[in-house]
Amino acid sequence: MTSVAILLGTLNGARYLPDQLRSIEQQTFRGWRLVASDDGSTDETLNILARFQDKHGSSRVAIRKGPGCGFVANFLSLVCEPSCTADYYAFCDQDDIWEDIKLSRALSWLERVPHGVPALRCGRTRLIDENDRTIGFSPLFKLRPSFRNALVQSIAGANTMVFNAAARELLTYCGEQVRVPSHDWWLYLLTTAAGGKVKYDPDPTIRYRVHPENVVGSNLGWSNRSHRLHMLMRGRFRHWADLNTAALEPFRPRMTPENRELFDLFCRAREQGFWARPITFLRIGAYRQTLFGNLGLILAVLTRKI
Repeated sequence: MTSVAILLGTLNGARYLPDQLRSIEQQTFRGWRLVASDDGSTDETLNILARFQDKHGSSRVAIRKGPGCGFVANFLSLVCEPSCTADYYAFCDQDDIWEDIKLSRALSWLERVPHGVPALRCGRTRLIDENDRTIGFSPLFKLRPSFRNALVQSIAGANTMVFNAAARELLTYCGEQVRVPSHDWWLYLLTTAAGGKVKYDPDPTIRYRVHPENVVGSNLGWSNRSHRLHMLMRGRFRHWADLNTAALEPFRPRMTPENRELFDLFCRAREQGFWARPITFLRIGAYRQTLFGNLGLILAVLTRKI
């Protein structure tokens, strides 16, 4: 029977966690196993997880202690845990709500990918507020997922991601100690760099909760866009690129020849002077998924903020 390991990261999530666990119970795909990594909760989170474990049994629900080094390290420690084995894997946040077809819809595509080919399914999200009311949707991306895109953009939140064992092996190859801005961007980078397949689903299968305690925001609206532009000019985007390129360097042997060349060009372009830099970036063909994003990318290239 096909198995899916749901990788849940928690930290003081008691307020919304029961809704998320209930939505996991209601999945039409029944072959799931939940592995929760708690990063030091001081509220009722661990008690809620323990009751869920009592209900479903320790063979189906496992609870472990996280590394206590932030959400990225927590999720990477989960996915790299040797004892956590399955046919497929799904990242899971503590405060979302999954539609009941989330796993089955992802598997309907993933199971068609040839064995051994890294594959990642991700997608758009429905945004809800603290009272479960719909307040919008994440941006709709229409351009093809690729390494050229992944070099300059994370295409989807980890909470939408379901991936196969071959994609998980790329994460374990790099290890849990790697320093990257986010685990979702990292998985997108590795999968595309290795020549794997990525499917972006425009139809949301999760309700992403937007609330003041979110670690990562929704990126919705002009205020968030202006904030991202401000952070770009302060150098955050370049810092993220520094982390990603340093982490990708040991992965070069696993890249396709074409992507290895693109990566080398990308690293070279980031250090070139004003006139050479845009020309090299044109050769790379890097792109983001929206007009505003591409305008920001052009600005970043011109001002050496990438």
